[in-house]
Amino acid sequence: MHTTWVSRIGIVALVGGLCLVGYKLGGTPATAPPVKEELLAGVIRNWDKALPAAQRFVLLSAFNNDAVLDKNTGLVWEKSPQTTTVTWNVARTTCAKKAVGGQKGWRLPSPAELRSLVGPFVDSPGPTLPPGHPFLNVQSASYWSVVPDANLPSYARYVDAFLGNVLSLFKSFSFPVWCVRGPMNADAY
Repeated sequence: MHTTWVSRIGIVALVGGLCLVGYKLGGTPATAPPVKEELLAGVIRNWDKALPAAQRFVLLSAFNNDAVLDKNTGLVWEKSPQTTTVTWNVARTTCAKKAVGGQKGWRLPSPAELRSLVGPFVDSPGPTLPPGHPFLNVQSASYWSVVPDANLPSYARYVDAFLGNVLSLFKSFSFPVWCVRGPMNADAY
């Protein structure tokens, strides 16, 4: 009888220990660290707005009308993205050195920021930007994002401007560059 009681306690202790180890290793949603995309999305204001293109996009005279404020996101985009393709490292440098309308402070966008512009708005051949947008020279191609692939150091994320898919490819591959600033206070314009 004593042996049965001890073995039952041993089994309960073993199962409890395994549950505790599994809890510590797996974590819970409440204690899990936030994903990078969630952190980036938390920085972006005004994304809950859904304005029509005529109200959503504003050409900025402070940038010689070469930049566009997206009132949905508070981001400022180049009106005319670079059409030549470059590697990811060159793309990062290009944005960092860029002066649009005499203004500096540009960077590569996150995948979420690029995807905020594309969607199921326009049928083929694309790009799938909202009808009535003010952008020029936007290609139905893929654009580099600022995010390197965490699992593959020689890869970086890019966004397909036709479908809005976020994918990874070698940093040595070439895509066009679309630089962004912000977010800015959309109500100030």
